Amino acid sequence: MLILIAVLFMLFLLLGQPVAFALAIAAIPVFVITGTMPPTVAIQKMVSATQSFPLLTVPFFILAGNLMNITGITDRLVNFSKLLTGWLAGGLAQVSIILSFMMGGISGSAVADASMESRLLGPSMIAQGFSKPMTAAILAFGSIITATIPPSIGLILFGFINEVSIGRLFLAGIVPGAILTLVLMFTAWVIAKRNGYAPVLASPPTRGELWASFKDSVWALMFPIILIVGFRFGIFTATEAGAFLVFYALFIGIFIYHELTLAKMFEALETSLHDLGMIMLLIMMAGVLGYAITIERAPQKVTEFVTTLSDNPAIILLMITGVLVISGMFLEGAANILLVTPIVMPVLTAAGFDPIHMGILMVLLINLGGLTPPVGVIMFTVCGILDVKTGAYTRAALPFFFALLVFFIVLAMLPSLSTALPNALM
Repeated sequence: MLILIAVLFMLFLLLGQPVAFALAIAAIPVFVITGTMPPTVAIQKMVSATQSFPLLTVPFFILAGNLMNITGITDRLVNFSKLLTGWLAGGLAQVSIILSFMMGGISGSAVADASMESRLLGPSMIAQGFSKPMTAAILAFGSIITATIPPSIGLILFGFINEVSIGRLFLAGIVPGAILTLVLMFTAWVIAKRNGYAPVLASPPTRGELWASFKDSVWALMFPIILIVGFRFGIFTATEAGAFLVFYALFIGIFIYHELTLAKMFEALETSLHDLGMIMLLIMMAGVLGYAITIERAPQKVTEFVTTLSDNPAIILLMITGVLVISGMFLEGAANILLVTPIVMPVLTAAGFDPIHMGILMVLLINLGGLTPPVGVIMFTVCGILDVKTGAYTRAALPFFFALLVFFIVLAMLPSLSTALPNALM
């Protein structure tokens, strides 16, 4: 039955069906053919999948992020990023990477960040002398930093579906996110030196310029700090933090920057409803398929299969890493987290791995799949906006891919990179 579910799911994906509908249709055999469960249970599972207090985190953070994006914060962060890194070799490449690190606390989505930066910085990078494929590679790979910085939508969904503390996941992603930023900046610097890409600024900024830009951007930079302080001192849960940050974004837009008009408010609400509708539909349909594969004992069968191949934790992690990267090539990140991680998490926890550490590693690996052919969502988003062929993009992206490979090996071997901060603060 599990094979039939997998075949149906892949078949409907190949036929061009939306992922959410492919998830639901693939579950039909369990409810109709086997007769073990009445079809009405599928409807009940759709409803029950949405009845979760932690799940309220998703609409709050999506709305807060969209409100922050229309209040002039992005422009201020771009200017601050230029002063911080625009004088380094690579110029706008460095700016885009550091901007992704700072935008992680606002957008919460790698695809959203890649789309925004492709439109905002892509044309300027090409005009400065970057090739189109290299521009696409830099913007695409920089976007996955967003997956680790709170409030990452991927971490929220992972925590919800696998019953892992979202607050601890938020804290766990900060150090890996900072290290990943440095790795990508170094890779971009090496490429810039080799290809002669010039800096944006002729010299480093003065202290006065840097301080003035920092003051202009401080309200945005406070966004993730408020989360950390709130979690550390028990001021709010992840869900309550989302509600607080909506009011925080409204306060900034109305009283600090004076850029939030009624028209922009409706624009943010419309965008948020679109994003939330897509995510909630995925959650509902994944709830049906998740229940079906639970009835069919998929997690137990996967565990038994993997452990028959090897009982070495390192080998088990390597095999599951391959599964996540391959599935990330075909599925959008949210669908991948909701569908695949509940199956492989029991295998990893049985092998002795920390759920927080695995959460950070798996969300990053899934986003890595989105950067690679044949169906990487982030790759297609950037290449579509910049009009770049996937073959040319792939060749340009090879240095970044190898840099990420080294980063993932280090992250997998050193769990403390993920667990030290949440263990110390919570």
